[in-house]
Parts: sequence; structure tokens; C-alpha cells
Amino acid sequence: MTRFLGRLGGWCARHGRLVLALWVVVAAALMGGSLVLGSPVSNDVTIPGTDAQRAHDLMKTGFGPGYDTGGTVQLVLYSADGPLVGKSRKKAVEDVLARLRTMPHVVGVDTPFRRGGISANLQIGLIAVRLQGHDGTKVAENTRALSKAADPARAAGIEVVAADSSTPADKDIKTGPSEIIGVVCALLVLVFAFGTLAAALVPIFTALVSVATGLGVIGLLGHVLDVPKQAGIMATMIGLGVGIDYALFLLSRHRRLLADGVPVVESVRRTVASSGGAVVFAGGTVMIALSALMLGGFPLLATLGWITGISVVTAVLTSVTLVPALLGVLGHRINALKVPFLRGGGSSGSGWAGLGSWVARRPWQVLVGSALALGLLAAPALALKLGPLDDGYGAKDSEPRRAYELMAAGFGPGINGPLLVVAELPAKVAKEKDPVVDRIAREVGDVDGVAHVATPKVSSSGRSVLLQVVTEYKPSDPRASDVVKDIRAISPPGVSLHVGGKVAAMTDAGTRMSERTPLVIGVVVLLSALLLLLAFRAPVVAVKAAVMNLISLGAAFGALALVFSVGLGSRLVGMDAPASSSYLETVFFSVPIESYVPLMLFAVLFGLSMDYEVFLLTAVRQAYLRHGDNARAVAEGLGSTGRVITSAALIMVAVFVAFIAYPDPMVKTFGVGLAVAIAVDATIIRGFLVPATMVLLGRLNWWCPRWLDRLLPNLSVEGHEVEERPAPERPEPVKLGV
Repeated sequence: MTRFLGRLGGWCARHGRLVLALWVVVAAALMGGSLVLGSPVSNDVTIPGTDAQRAHDLMKTGFGPGYDTGGTVQLVLYSADGPLVGKSRKKAVEDVLARLRTMPHVVGVDTPFRRGGISANLQIGLIAVRLQGHDGTKVAENTRALSKAADPARAAGIEVVAADSSTPADKDIKTGPSEIIGVVCALLVLVFAFGTLAAALVPIFTALVSVATGLGVIGLLGHVLDVPKQAGIMATMIGLGVGIDYALFLLSRHRRLLADGVPVVESVRRTVASSGGAVVFAGGTVMIALSALMLGGFPLLATLGWITGISVVTAVLTSVTLVPALLGVLGHRINALKVPFLRGGGSSGSGWAGLGSWVARRPWQVLVGSALALGLLAAPALALKLGPLDDGYGAKDSEPRRAYELMAAGFGPGINGPLLVVAELPAKVAKEKDPVVDRIAREVGDVDGVAHVATPKVSSSGRSVLLQVVTEYKPSDPRASDVVKDIRAISPPGVSLHVGGKVAAMTDAGTRMSERTPLVIGVVVLLSALLLLLAFRAPVVAVKAAVMNLISLGAAFGALALVFSVGLGSRLVGMDAPASSSYLETVFFSVPIESYVPLMLFAVLFGLSMDYEVFLLTAVRQAYLRHGDNARAVAEGLGSTGRVITSAALIMVAVFVAFIAYPDPMVKTFGVGLAVAIAVDATIIRGFLVPATMVLLGRLNWWCPRWLDRLLPNLSVEGHEVEERPAPERPEPVKLGV
């Protein structure tokens, strides 16, 4: 791999303008195609094999249009000046109903002047619009058109908002500010790290091309696959971070070689052969971690994982091709546009080398101190609370949150997450008043926590019954999940009850996640350790690296628990408590974390943490191969990579913190978790814990049994064979008991 990457880097450096032009054309074509053709997204949360999925499948046949998933849009009416049944206001609402019935794909419109359609004070009403034959990828456009049809009601002084989690107010949020803030912060860090604007712009430009290419691919994939609506923002967040970091590592190596007098093309060749190998392996660990999410049993999570991985693939590809091309085109002008008063460069790393030497002299004290600090950071994770998010946690001024609050005020909190109970009957029934149907409705209504059961609806076959059940709890309340379980426990003779709806689906998702989490973690750790074993031919180092990455996860989950579960800082990240909350509830506003977020966060963090592990180990391995002194190699490795890893970590933290401003609560949780974990990983773990353990392990770090050494391919990721001269004599590997 070293020779291949070296040849690739050299070719790209010699043909820099061609490679640059090709990447710009590809990125522009893919992004342009995505903009012209659109980027459809899906919020499909099917979970095969679950009870909620069985309920949704039964609903799709026999109950008429609008009862399949996503077939109904509700418009919430609010009259602050008087009851909706007032003469002028009622006429305006009836005009709206007439307009809605003439709109494309509308097959049914339920008036708010019906039982259960208007609040007790007659000021809040619900219009249910059932759709058929509409494009499921254009929910926002359909909802916008339906909302526009309600203008006569608005003219009469009635507030109208669409009660749908995919309304334009939610879907049309632009990520531009977060991206711009992240890029600007990264540019500042790069300017301080290199001291020249020309060098600082190379990683920025490379990352932007990489992200544009990845987003173009993801947008076009939406036409043939169900792409989650969060995929684009996740790909942008991860793509910016790793794209800038990978280019930073290559650029730092290249500038050191130039400073040593190596010609430009040869410097690029050696850089890609050595640091490029580390980039490939680092990207490979991220891809392995994200791909393992397919074992989670949650299709939405699996799709989100591998689609996010597209941005990692493009980051690796641009790093080993576009970066060498830019370095070849710029030549020695890479050091142009120096910033006054900034020395930059920082290749000596004397401060970090001094830290490495200090750690090497007292490894036990550093090990114990680091372990205690990490334990304190991870302790709050015991308070982590998982649960479904609802629109009540949306942006304060967003339409979905306004609709949520109006519906809760008029009909109770459970109206925002009704349960859809489908009963499979032992025999055919002809009408809703059949004794069997009455018994099912009565038993469901008697369950603790059930506030209301709507009139049952019998399917056209007469063999199944649909009941809409409103609980006393909001969708994010854990007690709502308890109601789901209690209804499923009902067993009328010969009847099979299935519970669907968002609350039931997320309850099943949480159960599935808890069952599959050990498998996913085991596979990610095992495959990542195997990849490191192939890279460094050192079993102890491979296992230790996997363990260190797990430790950084504890700090991330601890931060999430403090900010969201405890609520200490939820306001700082833009989570707004309801207006009716007390002062204490506002200060400690607790927000549940979706059940799939920890597993997704684990995969992303494990892969990103491995990046720094690979770069640090590569430097330590190179030093060890030169002289065979383990403690000295650890100090030299930390000294040569400390400044670069710190700069890379600062960039990632800045990018992730910038995305906390994004209104989606899920993105906020990822921003907080990733920022804390990367900060801890690059300081406590890479600066203290890893060097201390490597010093204590001594030559055992690089021990490899003879039989394993013969089996493993020599990938030479440390790049010690890249120079066209005999390599230094390799120290004899330690053989322990073999």
C-alpha cells in the first residue's frame, strides 16, 4: 500500500491541474444534478418484525385512503378572539373545507365541527385531510399547499398551522450558518497552526470539494433509496471534520519535508506514501464502525450510517488525490501569504515532546490521574435518559412546535402521539357496534393512562378493526410507552392486538436497539482492532487502541447526560422549555435522547477517535523502527504529532460546536457528544493515557507471535520504506513465549 500510495501521490503532484479540474467538475456536476433534480428525503421508520410494523402493515389495506403511514395532514385552527362556531369564523372555516376538498390527491376532509374535532372552549379545532396518490417524497410541498388553502380562515383572524413533523418550517431549515461558522473557525485554527494563509486554505478547499461531492451523491441517491432527512446534515458535519483533518495531517508532513530540502514532487510522494496510509486506515475504521450499524436491526439507522459514510469515503479520496494535486500546483508557494506575528509551522513539537518525556518518567501517576479524571467525566452517563422526541422539543418559533402546543392545550398532551390499535378478529364482523368490537374498545379504554378511544373502524374485509387511542401523556413521556405495553398485554378470546403509531414504533426501536447493542459494539471493536493489527502487526497495540476509544465514549455520554438528561445546559444549546414551565423547569429543562442516538454516536465516535490513534501510533512506530527505544519513541511520537493532532481536534470541536446551532434536537445531541469526546480524546487520552500505557507496556507494544507475523500481510502503514534508500535496520521483534 505504501508504494501504491506513493506512486499515486507523485502522479497527482505532477498532473496537479488535471486532477484539480477533474475534482471540481465532478463535484459541480453531482451537486448541480442534486439541485436541479432535487434531493428527496424520507422519514421511513419501518422496523421489520416488530408489533408496530405489523399494525402499520394491517392499516394499509381495507380501511380506506389516508390510513396508511403519512396519508393524513392535520391543520390546527386557533381563534384567540372568540369561539370557532361564531358566524363569521364558522363561514370562513367552511370555505376552507370546500377549497381543501377540491385540491389534488385529497380524498377526505374531516370538519373540526365534529365530536373530538373541537376543544371544550370551542377555540381550537382540527381539520384532518386524508391524501391518496401523492408523492411521499414531497410531504413539505403538499403540506404547504394545504396550508395555503386555509387563507380564508386567516383572513377572518383565525391562526392556522399544520400539525406535521415534516412541514416546511421544519424541513426548509438551512444549514448554511452552521457550515459557515465551522469553516471560519477551522480556517482560524489552520492559520495559527501554519502561519500562512496559502497553507491554511488547502484543507478548507479540499474539505469543501469533498463535502460537495458527498452531498451530491446523497441527494441523487434519494431518487432510488429512502434517504433519512438527517443524512445531509450528518454527512456535512462529519465530512467537514474529517476532510479538514485528513488534509491537515498530509500538509503538515509535506511542509516538514520541504523544510528539510526535499524537492516538491518527491516530498508529496513521501507524504502520501506515509501519512496517506494513515489516512486510508483511519477512514477505514470510520467506515467499519458506520457499516456495523446494519446489525442494529433498525433500517433507518443502518441507512443513516452508511450514507453518512459516503462523506468519509470522499474525504479519503480527496485527501490522497486532490491534496497532492494542490501541493504540486502550489509548490513552494504553499508558504506564501504569511500572517504577521505568527510563526506557524510548529514542526519541532518541543512542548509535546517534553510532555511525552514527563509522562515517560512517571507513567503510573499519569495513568491513575487520567483514569480518575475520565471516571469523573463519565459518571453522569448513569443518568442518561432515552426516549422518543416529539415536536414539543422543536425550535421555539417553528410551526410544528406551535401546532403541538395548540393541540396539547385543546385536547390534552396525548393527542400529539395517538396510538393506532389494530385488532385481528377471529371471525368477520359487519359493523362497528358488533359485541366483539365493543369489547375490544372497552378493554382498551380501561387501560390505565388511556384518555380517549375514538369510534372503531372496521375494515372492508370485516376481519380487522382500527382504533385511535389517545393517552394521557405526551409522546416523549416514558409512561406513554408503558401504555403501549399494557394494551399489547390485552388478550380478548381469539383476537390479536397490534399497536402502531410513533410512540409504539419508537418503543419497539428502543427494545431492538438494546437487544442489538452488544452485537454492534462487539463487531465494531473486533473489526477495528483487526484493522489496526493489519496496520501495525502488534496485537497489544490493536486491543489497547480499541479500549482507549471506548473510554472516550464514556466522557461523551456523560456530557450528554448532564446537558440533556439532567438539563444543566440545555438552554445554552438552544433547547427552549414550554412557556408554562416553572423557573426551575426552565433552568433544568430535561430533553430525552432518541434510543438510536447512542448507538449511532458510538459508531461515529469510535471511528473518529481511531483517527488520532492511528496518526499517533504511526509516528511512535516510525520512531521505534529507527532506534528501538520504546520510551524515547513514545516521547518523539507525541512530540511530532501533538501540535497537529491538537489543531485537528480544535477544528473538529469547532465544526461540531457550530452545528449545535442547528434546530434539530438530534443534531444538537450529536454536536455536544462529538465535541466533548474529541476534546477529551485529543487531550487526556492521547496526551496522557495512551503514552503512559505505552511506556508501561514497553517492548510488549510491538510483540507479535511468529505464527501471526507470518500470516499477516505487510501493509507497511508506517511508511518506513518510502524513501529511495535502504531503510534503517529494523529492530528484532520481541518473541514472548513463542
